Amino acid sequence: MNRYPPIADHGLVGDLQTAALVSYQGDVDWFAAPRFDSPSVFAALLDHDRGGHFLFAPEDRSTTCKQLYYPDTAVLVTRFMSPDGVGEVFDCMPPDRTGTPTDEHVLIRGVRAVRGTVRFTLECRPRFDYARATHRLDVQDSTATFRAPDVTAYLQSTFPLQRDGTDVRSSVTLKAGEVAAAVFTVGGPDCALPPPVTPDRAMERFWDVVDFWQRWVRSSRYHGRWPGVVHRSAITLKLLTYAPTGAPVAAATMGLPEQIGGERNWDYRYTWVRDGSLSVRALLDLGFAEEAAQFTRWMGDRLQAREGVDGEPLQIMYRVDGDPQVPEEILSHLEGYQGSHPVRLGNAASDQLQLDIYGEALYAVSEGHQVAQGGSYHGWKNLARTLDWLADSWDRPDEGIWETRGGRQDFTFSRVMAWTAFDRGLRLAREYSRPADALKWTAARDTILEQVMERGWNEKEQALVQHYGSDVLDASLLLIPRVGFLAPRTTSWLSTLDAMERTLVSDSLVYRYDPTASPDGLRGSEGTFSLCTFLYVDALALAGRTRLARYAFEKMQTYANHVGLFAEEIGPSGEQLGNFPQAFTHLSLIMAATTLDDALDQQRE
Repeated sequence: MNRYPPIADHGLVGDLQTAALVSYQGDVDWFAAPRFDSPSVFAALLDHDRGGHFLFAPEDRSTTCKQLYYPDTAVLVTRFMSPDGVGEVFDCMPPDRTGTPTDEHVLIRGVRAVRGTVRFTLECRPRFDYARATHRLDVQDSTATFRAPDVTAYLQSTFPLQRDGTDVRSSVTLKAGEVAAAVFTVGGPDCALPPPVTPDRAMERFWDVVDFWQRWVRSSRYHGRWPGVVHRSAITLKLLTYAPTGAPVAAATMGLPEQIGGERNWDYRYTWVRDGSLSVRALLDLGFAEEAAQFTRWMGDRLQAREGVDGEPLQIMYRVDGDPQVPEEILSHLEGYQGSHPVRLGNAASDQLQLDIYGEALYAVSEGHQVAQGGSYHGWKNLARTLDWLADSWDRPDEGIWETRGGRQDFTFSRVMAWTAFDRGLRLAREYSRPADALKWTAARDTILEQVMERGWNEKEQALVQHYGSDVLDASLLLIPRVGFLAPRTTSWLSTLDAMERTLVSDSLVYRYDPTASPDGLRGSEGTFSLCTFLYVDALALAGRTRLARYAFEKMQTYANHVGLFAEEIGPSGEQLGNFPQAFTHLSLIMAATTLDDALDQQRE
């Protein structure tokens, strides 16, 4: 058994308020509750010895392991095969159907002998509050109660449990066709003991979760060439969305490294305005209008919260409930994944100035045909106020989309997205006949375009570059044709695309930028960014380079993990790196697939 399994060797289960990672070895080694951004209960991925885990797997660890999702669901099935028997573990979390925040969350783990006789081992070793809190344990037959400050958790099984210090372990032997189950429930200090667990009740809940997800997927209107990967990405996006507010987190995890042993170990369990805004288009392309509308309402609430307050109208990221406080601290007691430290809790980038977010926000509103809060007059006034502020504030250096810590620059992408904000704002004002300072917004829009083409253009590279005065290429600019700043087949854009292919593309995989040529204030290097690879496919398809786009898209699928999930990056040997799974990557996969489908369909006409 690997001390630290590869990041990609996991599946994701969740209940639309939080999520858990289950390794192909049957180990839950990441789970935070009651929300994505809450303290961890199991965090062996960040410290094998201290972090805590929940193992439920055959005692014979020499078996061959296979992991898959039950079709069109977020139910994970892990199979263990040996000459003496075949066993399987199924993991799921009953999804939130109320949209109401709750402290109580349930992880259902069932085991079954498929063939022969299989002995399963259970180890439950919770470590509350990022392994900083102690707990008391009470074991009564098949129920274990863990009590920590502000948290009570129950482990209930269909077989007896044994105390192991302050932890629990047990085993159960099953013959072919027999089922056993263990249910872990975590809640607040006053959480009541749930009803006893039986094999039949566990299977009823399993099928209920299956039905929920399959009904949801059936509402998709995607009928393109890649339904499997597209719907897996859609399920992943929904799994990473906090149902009570509609806010998606960037990833389910924190602290997983972009380079093994490096310091780029961020906490991604928050909602970035940028990620959420671009998800609107991806969701709408699949027909999930309510999910898209819910995020635009969340964003409208963030604008309203700043009404009458000086300073930037939006912060780049928030907690899933809209709280803007995301202070960063170091969890020095955790060694980090494979020794990659520091392990960061919170994210100091929340205080950065990133002017591109206003373009993404207006892009989302425009794509969803939502005028702020469902088209309300008050919502429009908040949008107009934001654009009035941006008209006076866009022309200044910022930290940029990649949240570098090497100082502010005049980032070209930030200017492009400021142009997008005014362009979409003017369209919305015309479409909905809303009051707007059209002259001021138009002047800003036009000035930005002229400035970008004059100062963002590098004659040597024959391309738009990362920031004014540099010769560094930046993959964020692959969004230019999608937002309409330049037409996808104009000479200047095709020349920029060619330059990116020469500099940033490695066997169809795409780097964000060259950190050695553009110091970002951090030590170490990074892999290719999966988001950028799918943006590259999108740009190629829009440019009419469909053969290359399809080749890059199909090849990228080979870098997905065994259940179709992507982390943030692909390392030098094809390994997945960074927080996992990353929502931004999966939404860009959906965008690329739908754009490429359209381009290929047009070729046949």
